Amino acid sequence: MASPSDESELQNGGGEAAPESVPEPKVEVNTEAEAKVDGDPEQTAIQSNDAENTPSAEQSAKPELQKDEGSQTFTMRELLSELKDGEGNSAAREGETRDASHHYSSESIQQQHHIDHNDPAMDLINSVTGVDEEGRSRQRILAFAARRYASAIERNSEDYDALYNWALVLQESADNVGPDSSSPSKDALLEEACKKYDEATRLCPTLHDAFYNWAIAISDRAKMRGRTKEAEELWKQATRNYEKAVQLNWNSPQALNNWGLALQELSAIVPVREKQTIVRTAISKFRAAIQLQFDFHRAIYNLGTVLYGLAEDTLRAGAIVDKEVSPNELYSQSAIYIAAAHALKPNYSVYRSALRLVRSMLPLPYLKVGYLTAPPMGNPVAPHGDWKRAQFVLNHEGLQQLNKVEQKQTPQSLSGRSGDAVHIDKAAIKVDVPDIVSVSACADLTLPPGAGLCIDTIHGPVFLVADSWESLDGWFDAIRLVYTIFARGKSDVLAGIITG
Repeated sequence: MASPSDESELQNGGGEAAPESVPEPKVEVNTEAEAKVDGDPEQTAIQSNDAENTPSAEQSAKPELQKDEGSQTFTMRELLSELKDGEGNSAAREGETRDASHHYSSESIQQQHHIDHNDPAMDLINSVTGVDEEGRSRQRILAFAARRYASAIERNSEDYDALYNWALVLQESADNVGPDSSSPSKDALLEEACKKYDEATRLCPTLHDAFYNWAIAISDRAKMRGRTKEAEELWKQATRNYEKAVQLNWNSPQALNNWGLALQELSAIVPVREKQTIVRTAISKFRAAIQLQFDFHRAIYNLGTVLYGLAEDTLRAGAIVDKEVSPNELYSQSAIYIAAAHALKPNYSVYRSALRLVRSMLPLPYLKVGYLTAPPMGNPVAPHGDWKRAQFVLNHEGLQQLNKVEQKQTPQSLSGRSGDAVHIDKAAIKVDVPDIVSVSACADLTLPPGAGLCIDTIHGPVFLVADSWESLDGWFDAIRLVYTIFARGKSDVLAGIITG
């Protein structure tokens, strides 16, 4: 395996050596539909926040790995479509009884003027012009929606649904502000959106979508402030709101992914003594997101980036912070997740670029190599003393145990520079990916003490014990990712990655 010091440095937004990460978008208003992503991540990749994005001397000698921010927000296509239809239908109905040029009564116009001139949020929305004709058309519809929700609030000040939707309109209007526009600042619109979310959640403390989108708005405000004390406070607020959103709706991989990202951003600002704890928490959120959605490639990739950053920090510190995991192992783990994300989405150029930088950190020609304690072949309930610690390898085809002779040859093979073939003992444990039914952690008195792993197959369960709980997480994720890639019909992509 190549030494990490020989690898190209992966650059994040502020000088920390780590791959960039992928947030999930806002929840669409008035829809239960699953999140829809706008555009290819490569078109929305965020560059380094360094002044003028000028690389340092060290960076200029090495390629950089861009952050794949993905789509910043969910679009409000359903809302906008509904409003367009509503506007058109309203005009059609009025056209049946009066001249088409008079869509509103004088009373409605007076009410509209009253709202427009007495609400600072409406002033902000009316000042947004949009960057092109599509943007201007979109903004007109957003302004129409804002008036509708403002009117609803005037009629009932405790209408939390109207407050929530109004906040979404403000958030969408912030995305409609051009960089060179004379419109109000994006920050002012996001701040006003945060106030509406605050009011909505005060009236309805169980409105989990409001907490989620509120956290996104706060995160966007934090990004504008770099690595300042104010940004630190905003990132902390965002993590609290993501936590609340997850507490109210635990089955949300998107919220867990964004919670992990907010923690990752926070870890780059806080003092060094606090960083390790925050990074470990971020890792747990990404893992939780993947456990809810096995093919959630954004969370898979983000977990790879945060592990890479942890490896860099550990290597720079000159000592192993976590006694169970070395920097090389962290680099290898990072490469596994990035390879899996690429296998699931091979057309994403951000993942492809990242893979080029970390591929040599894999134990090629395998995806993962390590030790597990296994029972004698054919006797899963053997006495604990008969279980032996053995080396296992995982690739796109499955998990295999090596015998002692082959274990001595493996290091040369893993370097990727030797053509030594590794032959698997027919009596050794072998699990083919198509045979896997489920993978889970297990605790059973028939197993030796330690972190138990159960791979249920069509032929029956296979029980193994990892060296530590940290090691179990790595094996658990790797096996499940290989199976998910197989289930999605992408095993050939993974095979190409690890066999070259």
